[in-house]
Amino acid sequence: MINKKKKIAMYIVMALITLIIVFPFIWMVLLSFKTNSDIMSNPLALPKSFDLENFKHALEVLDYPRLYGNTFFVCIISIVVELVITFLSAFVLARMQMNEKIRKAVYSYLILGLAISPFILLFPVYKINVFFGLSGKVGLVLPYIATSISFNTLLLVGYLKSLPSEIDEAAVMDGCNLRQLIIKVILPMTKPVIATVVIFNVLYIWNEYPFASVILRDASDYTLSMGASFFKGTYTVDYGGIIASSIMIIVPELIFYGLFQKNIVEGMTAGAVKG
Repeated sequence: MINKKKKIAMYIVMALITLIIVFPFIWMVLLSFKTNSDIMSNPLALPKSFDLENFKHALEVLDYPRLYGNTFFVCIISIVVELVITFLSAFVLARMQMNEKIRKAVYSYLILGLAISPFILLFPVYKINVFFGLSGKVGLVLPYIATSISFNTLLLVGYLKSLPSEIDEAAVMDGCNLRQLIIKVILPMTKPVIATVVIFNVLYIWNEYPFASVILRDASDYTLSMGASFFKGTYTVDYGGIIASSIMIIVPELIFYGLFQKNIVEGMTAGAVKG
């Protein structure tokens, strides 16, 4: 009887937590059917009608193919460079012999990188981009790589450490050199965690706004996160357009996350056996 009551209480708590998490999105959906005057005067009331005027206006204002194209362009370049850097770094840290003091120093540096807020890097990254003449979509690649290296490397290190060292020894005995060991043996085994890294970075770039708002100046270079800025004027704000466009950007992201949720869980837990 006591266990049954505990289960009921746990379900109630879980339902409340779920409601708290989902409520902002439900509220945003309801607001998307309201006019700007209704949103400002009574934001908590239900919409008078469920027309799609805000969504039609968002489709007219935003060039979604260009926004998606710019976002995928930045995603592909950033993630490819990140994977090369972080995979090789993680391989050295996890599977090669090196001075323990140096290894601990690198770990400390990576952990420190996780603790630094990206907002602190806004001005330094902007100055670096100006110095090297990087602008537009290409200018976003550097900050996205810099802010993701620590997390990606530590995630890959945890997974690579979970692989038996006998794999390396057997590959070397079969005549593999270092390049063949990395490409033909270790890399294929890291597909789950690499998939997780890719998914996390796609979602991060999809939502990232601070760097995009500072670096991007030409509207033709805007990524998805900058789409809402088209609805803000000097003296007016189209709240209905902002909310509708945000929903149209969020829904594909939720579908993407739902499709690859299993890969994320596998990648996050695969390296949790060994520390």
